[in-house]
Amino acid sequence: MGLFSFIKNAGAKVFGIGKTDAEEAAEKAAAAEEKIAMANAKAASNMSETIHDLGLDVDNLDISIDGDVAVVTGSANDQATREKVILVVGNSTGIATVDDRLTVENPEPEARFYTVEKGDYLSKISKEVYGDAMKYNVIFEANKPMLTDPDKIYPGQVLRIPHLDK
Repeated sequence: MGLFSFIKNAGAKVFGIGKTDAEEAAEKAAAAEEKIAMANAKAASNMSETIHDLGLDVDNLDISIDGDVAVVTGSANDQATREKVILVVGNSTGIATVDDRLTVENPEPEARFYTVEKGDYLSKISKEVYGDAMKYNVIFEANKPMLTDPDKIYPGQVLRIPHLDK
């Protein structure tokens, strides 16, 4: 009688039973990757649904997420719709970059994007970009339906700033 020492994971190699630490780690990593892929697919589906619910019509809309990057493809009727889709996706939690692969059927000049900072409000932004604080409503209208109130913007949010017709 007595204690005998063995190499813990050798049995899996010799008899094909159990798993080595490396095999267990590989299975856990694969399960984690699958869980992340499922979460990304659900987030992309939620974004697509939100875009549809907002009335932003994009033919063949497809959103895929890898880490903090979202890839958006499809065909928008106009530049404003394209930019609003980019904003919906980009202003979503967990997304740092939008890879815009949308096409536009009726090209127009691109709007500029503005990232809201602490203390910003639409008339202040309007004064800065247009030189006229009273044109805040242009920015508000350009960001509908994502914005529902001109007083409800938050730091870090990205807004469309359209060109003014002179």
